Amino acid sequence: MAKDKFTAVWVSHSSISDFLKCPKAYFYNNVYRRSESGHKIKIMQPSFALGQAVHTVLEQLSTLPTSERFKESLIAVYERQWEKVSGTKGGFVSSEQEARYKERGADMLRKVMENPGPLKNLAVKINMDLPYFWLSEEDNLILCGKIDWLEYNQADDSVRIIDFKTGRTDEPDDSLQLSIYFLLAQNCQRRKVAGMSYWYLERNATPSEVSLPDATAAHEKILEIAKKIKLARQLEIYKCPQKDGCSACKPFEKVIAGWGEFIGVDDYNQDIFILPDEPVEGKEESTVL
Repeated sequence: MAKDKFTAVWVSHSSISDFLKCPKAYFYNNVYRRSESGHKIKIMQPSFALGQAVHTVLEQLSTLPTSERFKESLIAVYERQWEKVSGTKGGFVSSEQEARYKERGADMLRKVMENPGPLKNLAVKINMDLPYFWLSEEDNLILCGKIDWLEYNQADDSVRIIDFKTGRTDEPDDSLQLSIYFLLAQNCQRRKVAGMSYWYLERNATPSEVSLPDATAAHEKILEIAKKIKLARQLEIYKCPQKDGCSACKPFEKVIAGWGEFIGVDDYNQDIFILPDEPVEGKEESTVL
């Protein structure tokens, strides 16, 4: 099959995670479009708003020369970014709840300003709006995704992947996130990948190093899942693993049934909803951007 990025199935860490949790949630998050607008839907939650604001502040630093990165307070930049997720736009149900989340993000950024670590160093930016490569030309599959930070080491012309985490829980050992970023960094820029880290911003002053994956094994595993996603799309079969629905797909069904509150359309042309009665405190995941 001749490669054609317009007919290819694109997969990313977020879409693969959706599929592994619940194929039905994958459908609602990545395939389904509202008949009223033709747009995809997104359910906003406070943890997503927090992750979005903090990630944006930090990621934009890599576009600046090292001498310019901390001239302006990150808190001032954060205040501007927070306006985009303030109130119901961020899924907040009260001003008190919003204030708690906002302060958490501000604390993270204060820690970074006190201990900028690798963010003071040279960084590599991949010159693509959305980095991607052909996971399999034969199967018409593309892997895509944005890497939070690529620290550059001039000594050996290498890069180190850093992924910012704004949630309170550790990334599980079987997560495919860094394997996916490893493959993207290998295929979307020319420098070797010499290291990888998670940076748990709420509690750690420095990134936590993790082992580099085996490139061949990572490619094979991700390709296997991507093929299952492609088959599900071809057959239009997306079954929830639980008989009565699960926590991943039920919120989408509530929105489609009319129980959600429409907030507006985001920069990616997605219709944003909130479910005011859904619990938002307790265990949460950091956002994948």
